[in-house]
Amino acid sequence: MSTQFKKIAEDIYWIGKIDNRHVPFHRLILEKGTTYNSYLLKTGKPTVIDTVDMEFGREYAECLGEMIDLLDIHYIVINHTEPDHSGGLAALAAKAANATIVCTEIAVPELQEMYKLHSRNFLVVKDGDKLDIGGKTLLFKETPYLHTAETMITYCIEDQILFPCDIFSTHVAVENLFSDEAGFDITEDFQGYYAAIIHPHRRYVRTLLEAVKDLEIRMIAPSHGFVIRKDIRKYIGMYATLSRETTQGKKATIVYTTIKNSTKKMAKILQDCLQENNIETEVWDADKSSATDILNSITSADAVFIGSSTKYADMIGNLENILKELHNMNLEGKLAAAFGSYGWSGEAIEVIQDYLNGTNMTVQSTSEVIKSTGMTHVEFPVRIRFSPKEPEKVQKIKNAAEFVSDLLLSSF
Repeated sequence: MSTQFKKIAEDIYWIGKIDNRHVPFHRLILEKGTTYNSYLLKTGKPTVIDTVDMEFGREYAECLGEMIDLLDIHYIVINHTEPDHSGGLAALAAKAANATIVCTEIAVPELQEMYKLHSRNFLVVKDGDKLDIGGKTLLFKETPYLHTAETMITYCIEDQILFPCDIFSTHVAVENLFSDEAGFDITEDFQGYYAAIIHPHRRYVRTLLEAVKDLEIRMIAPSHGFVIRKDIRKYIGMYATLSRETTQGKKATIVYTTIKNSTKKMAKILQDCLQENNIETEVWDADKSSATDILNSITSADAVFIGSSTKYADMIGNLENILKELHNMNLEGKLAAAFGSYGWSGEAIEVIQDYLNGTNMTVQSTSEVIKSTGMTHVEFPVRIRFSPKEPEKVQKIKNAAEFVSDLLLSSF
């Protein structure tokens, strides 16, 4: 392992940590190790873009101090707050006392809490904002959920270099920094990184592709692995291909019971969102439809949503009879999710979850979403207190529907 630096363009230097161990990362073991890539732009207002893993923060700051007086650093750009990128910020900020930290609005409280930076100056940038760093201009594009909400990418206009943080990365302890000097085809590593880190957020790749479509990019300088300076559009095109939707027709079934139509309204929001994503959807009121028709619909569906209002700590109507039948059916390969409205504690929703867990469907849960994607804005079961009138309640329901849609439509 070593912290090194290398010139990649005029007044732009890679400074990073090469970690050639078998690295534990996102519940994986990186057999080829990885690199933590940071970049120094030695301009009139010297700027650092991203840092390294927090384990190597002190070493990183010392190495950077050999290249520049850290008190001269004007800006520190943090594209993404995860500690393998922002981890060196604590050590660097302590020595680069004059630096302003540049990030999205969502990132500010995260960085303040993570690294005790409440008294530091922050510059909040939004999509399309530009920053003059003295001889070079940085353009910022927000790319939320690639792979967390605060993520952005940075583009140096004069040098046409994209600094996309996790995006377009590879997990390889690089011996040669540039992909065209690797001595082997990096495609497998490039796609492997995409599959492990980016693909669970496939919907948001569209935001990325829109952000970069009009940019002239002659180099991609990500936060892990190889810097790419040849076949740029090939690698961007891989993301477009890997994130495309399947052309196969997918179906969803929504079954519910309701007291004052709040759960019915939830079912309608789910239906509208699924259909907007080209998923054929059938909706059934369990108290007004035959059990046979409902079970046949579930049998032919790829995803099943089941919901109820809560009355006296339980489900209402005929829904439990439907749920009991599911236990005896082979529903392997189907996705399932519980939802419902409530006024007090909402026990019915949890009872439905228990029934679904007793089937062989893949039941969605907040725990699994967080473990598989790191997303915290998607929750299962979908619980709404009273009626889903407020925008944040509607969005909560849509988040769940979009998440299931992405699972169904993934062609990777």
